[in-house]
Amino acid sequence: MRRRLLPFVLALTVLAGCGGQAGGAKAGEKLEIVTAFYPLQFLSERIGGDVVSVTNLTKPGAEPHDIELTPRQVGEVAEAGLAVYIKGFQPAVDEAIGLEAKDRAFDAASVVPLLPAGGGDEHGHEHETAESGEDPHVWLDPVRFSTIAEKLGERLAEADPGHAADYRARAKALVAELGALNGDFAAGLKTCERRELVTSHTAFAYLAGRYDLHQVGITGIDPEAEPSPQRLAAVAREARETGTTTIYFETLVSPAVAETIAREVGARTAVLDPLEGLIDQKGDYFSVMRANLAALTAGLGCSE
Repeated sequence: MRRRLLPFVLALTVLAGCGGQAGGAKAGEKLEIVTAFYPLQFLSERIGGDVVSVTNLTKPGAEPHDIELTPRQVGEVAEAGLAVYIKGFQPAVDEAIGLEAKDRAFDAASVVPLLPAGGGDEHGHEHETAESGEDPHVWLDPVRFSTIAEKLGERLAEADPGHAADYRARAKALVAELGALNGDFAAGLKTCERRELVTSHTAFAYLAGRYDLHQVGITGIDPEAEPSPQRLAAVAREARETGTTTIYFETLVSPAVAETIAREVGARTAVLDPLEGLIDQKGDYFSVMRANLAALTAGLGCSE
């Protein structure tokens, strides 16, 4: 991912100075939460309920990996009672939080260990990329995501003690829902004809590791990266050898590369959503994850 420095330090100082000192919610006011991208917005809204106001820095339909922040957004970070993000995923967000909100931030990457980008998962599967850093896509594992939900509930209780019991209760209910989702994935992917998950974007290491799948990514962690001809040939070869019938592509990036490989090996294409942003505003994390499960069971030939 390319690092883009914020050109808004002066604007940040002005905006932060205009609003007074940011902090937890005052009596009768909602706790202002700024989230870096959709999955963290989802957690914050579900756990926060009607006593918080949540602003998402990544707009619907935008690709979150390399966003730039406007002066207004930098000001929102400075004024937030809590900023929720994954450190290392979005450099512009990291910089804004580091400047003004580091004492009012919740870093999901500090709650659960992240896998190395392009590395292996806890089941020993290896992913064929040469990227450095860490893989941020932890929300695609419902078990890890439930741990983040529980810890976020505690952090909200700390930031707004007057509603602590409600935050903890909502977090507990959400953890139970995520547990049920994990059970659905485990049952649905237990018996499959194929376990190779060929996808345009190498975003599914956590999901693959949890449910004993083998991810074969065409591009790396950054979905905008162009795969080399050698990489394309290697993926096509593995797809043929494993009898892959479905090449998955994501919603926010062109499917052209996935379609090219699918034509070459005689496979079809299907959507597998990494949930970095919400396309259908009528859906939510759970509906998209269950759509992903349906796409996987169909494409991998799974039966309960």
